[in-house]
Amino acid sequence: MVDILHRVGVVSSPDDVYAALTTIDGLAGWWTEDTDGDSDVGGVIKFRFEPGGFDMKVLEAKPAERVLWEVVDGPEEWIGTRISFDLKQEDAFTIILFRHEGWKEPVEFMYHCSTKWATFLMSLKKLAETGKGDPAPHDVQISNWH
Repeated sequence: MVDILHRVGVVSSPDDVYAALTTIDGLAGWWTEDTDGDSDVGGVIKFRFEPGGFDMKVLEAKPAERVLWEVVDGPEEWIGTRISFDLKQEDAFTIILFRHEGWKEPVEFMYHCSTKWATFLMSLKKLAETGKGDPAPHDVQISNWH
């Protein structure tokens, strides 16, 4: 198994970053505008992109500390993988330790997703610091796969 890992510092409080990770409006502000569902533990959040999307079951939500999802629908490579955001305060920064774990093998789609996660984490940073992120469909196009 292989994982996608990123570390991003955000000049914002852990509470504000947590809200961006655990509310439908927050998630729609940095990942994809087409976000809906139940963001409570046990609920399923539906993230839609052109042409598909992902459904995430919320497994954990510890205020200002940790968010954990399991992918329950989407591309075959994502099904059963887990996505976590661990938060900690360091100086003026909230550090986000991001992990998309459980990939069976490092296929080309994983390379693409790693780069896209990085761009969306920068969108999360922008949202938390300025109040406006770059969610899909306004995100950075990185290749012919977008």
